[in-house]
Amino acid sequence: MPSVSKRVLTGVGLVVLAAAVLSFPSLAPNPYILSAGIVVLNYAVLSTSWNFVGGFTGYISLGHGALAGLGGYGTALLVTRAGLPSFVALAVSTLLVAALAVPIGLAALRVRGASFVIVSIALVLILLLVFQSWASVTGGSRGLVVPRPFPGLLRPEHHRVFYYLFAALLALALLAWWLIDRSRFGLGLKAIREDEDKAEALGTPTFAYKLIVFVISVGFTALAGGLYALWFGDLDPIFQFSILTGSYLVLMALLGGVRNLFGPFTGAVIVGVALEYFKGRFGNTPLHLVATGLLLGLVVMFMPDGVLPALGGLLRRFRGSRQSSIREVSAAELRDERERAEAKR
Repeated sequence: MPSVSKRVLTGVGLVVLAAAVLSFPSLAPNPYILSAGIVVLNYAVLSTSWNFVGGFTGYISLGHGALAGLGGYGTALLVTRAGLPSFVALAVSTLLVAALAVPIGLAALRVRGASFVIVSIALVLILLLVFQSWASVTGGSRGLVVPRPFPGLLRPEHHRVFYYLFAALLALALLAWWLIDRSRFGLGLKAIREDEDKAEALGTPTFAYKLIVFVISVGFTALAGGLYALWFGDLDPIFQFSILTGSYLVLMALLGGVRNLFGPFTGAVIVGVALEYFKGRFGNTPLHLVATGLLLGLVVMFMPDGVLPALGGLLRRFRGSRQSSIREVSAAELRDERERAEAKR
């Protein structure tokens, strides 16, 4: 019965969450709020994509923001230079970036811990240097303008269409994470996270598993970056290849809980809304970075496993205390059971 009730509650929660996400465009009071919702959904997709690597293997990558930028620039260049239709360019760019993830993974995944973090930072800096310096192709510091895929739509309708596209992409990423989490492949990835040397000694092909999940993660990241490029329409290498974006993704996933399906989504909603609020309140000043740093510090101190695990722990404590109080009330029944047991002896 408890498992059935838990499944019912989970199903109800999913329906409520889906209804809230899908109804947001109708409830948004103006196009700016709707565009902020798209930004939050983009963060949710990116943090969920990051969680394929960070949540399953424990490898902390700060380079996923740059990989999203690579997907965005790939889509934009295929549209502007090769003349491909927008969504064909998005698909081709995603495949190309995922293919590029193979040699990147072959090099980066041979190191662990802090070394892997440093390698991911180096990737960000290299991509920033290349795309900022190669002005004849990428536009350099001038940026790159991407034609809108739906030129006949007004800006509010344009936002609405892309909001639902990002929501669909988020649902696809969550489904893929859920399937991997319950597969034998996911079990091997979790063994890598807990003790990679022991997992390898027990016969798990650790490097192959890491490479496969890294490519999956990069594919979703590139897809989100390309979709963002088609929506926003203006790319800047300094923004697209910023180390801050990768840091935000890590913060979002850690805040929500990396071992929970909806952890990165929860973190993206909290951090994304906070970032949009502080940017609107303080502009481009560093104050929003200070607020983000304070948020990260609070999470590390009081909720090291994330918001969702912390709430789950509180719920389990509440249930446990309620059950213990029932046992105290039924002390007479326990005494009778003890007496019957002694009589049988």
